Amino acid sequence: MDSNLVIFSIFLIFSGAAMMSTLALYSRQSLLVVYIGLGALLGPRGLGLMSDPALIKETGEVGIVFLLFLLGMNLSLEDFVKTFRRMAVVALVSSFIFAGVGYLFARFMGFTWIESMVIGAAMMFSSTIIGLKLLPTTVLHHQHTGEMMVGLLLLQDIIAIVSMLILQSASEGQLSGILILKALIAFPALCLMGYWGERYVLRVLLTRFDYVREYIFLLMLGWCLGFAQIAHYLHLSYEIGAFIAGIVIAASPIALYVAESLKPLRDFFLVMFFFSIGAGFNWQYGLPLFWPALILAILMMCMKPLVFAVLLKRVGESSATAWEIGVRLAQNSEFSLLLAYLAGSSRFISHQASNLIQGTTILTFLVASYWVVLKYPSPLAFSARLRRD
Repeated sequence: MDSNLVIFSIFLIFSGAAMMSTLALYSRQSLLVVYIGLGALLGPRGLGLMSDPALIKETGEVGIVFLLFLLGMNLSLEDFVKTFRRMAVVALVSSFIFAGVGYLFARFMGFTWIESMVIGAAMMFSSTIIGLKLLPTTVLHHQHTGEMMVGLLLLQDIIAIVSMLILQSASEGQLSGILILKALIAFPALCLMGYWGERYVLRVLLTRFDYVREYIFLLMLGWCLGFAQIAHYLHLSYEIGAFIAGIVIAASPIALYVAESLKPLRDFFLVMFFFSIGAGFNWQYGLPLFWPALILAILMMCMKPLVFAVLLKRVGESSATAWEIGVRLAQNSEFSLLLAYLAGSSRFISHQASNLIQGTTILTFLVASYWVVLKYPSPLAFSARLRRD
């Protein structure tokens, strides 16, 4: 590949993101929407300044691997264990409701039952990135609301991983009970491998050489990519391996230090992944689906706060806390985009179905982010009274 093309592409992505992010910050808008919009603007179906589909696809795939690795590091298994009993009911019941509504809506719009199932599955999840990014750090690490949100998001992410396993097998035309059983055996085996590896290898090395920052950086990259490759050999996906690699590190005593060290890497690949999503958005199919996407987005943003609030109150949360968590989780998820990306690129679903998921998710990102920054404490809140880092 021409090195000039790579440099020019990186220049376009990050210079464009810097300029558009300035405008977004003035309007208190989610930067994720900026990255997606920039990809749509510069991609093959926009101005065409980045017209190489292979480069865009590879950029997105690398971004997904590192993004899920860093997401996993923010989801503490300790918090998950504390809240599992209460949050399991909330996560499972809410996912079933959202998937059912998404499925029925897609069938009403004329999609096939397979496409409707993927669309329904994409509606189940809320954004870990937006949920945690708009939550003040003090709330995330020290308050009950953050503990509940992290537990619920982790359960949703586990459901998303299982959905990806099934989708991957089905999209290869090999969906069978045996293959799914193999995947479900490989998944806990990989988790166990990660647990022992972190406890008896990684933790020892980090404790011994934690004063060499360059070594920590290289070790984390090797850990992430190593698990991604092992997952691939086990017929799972690179993304699943990276996510597990991140989660097992979250239990480490120096997880917070490692996460802080890797923040620039997280932000770099965050831009790359969401840019590739926008660049892959097909306006030929997307524009005719604007109204269905808008209706589905409004439906989900009305339902999610209400469903979460009712379920959380049933497990003992106060009305105020339950409603706040519901509003903070009113959007769809980056996993929704990932399901659309994987299913669409493998031609398991049509471009129309993929673009309906993407359009709905982007609209929920846009509106739900505004809702949070207007009403609750957030690093991007409009009011100085609500602004919390």
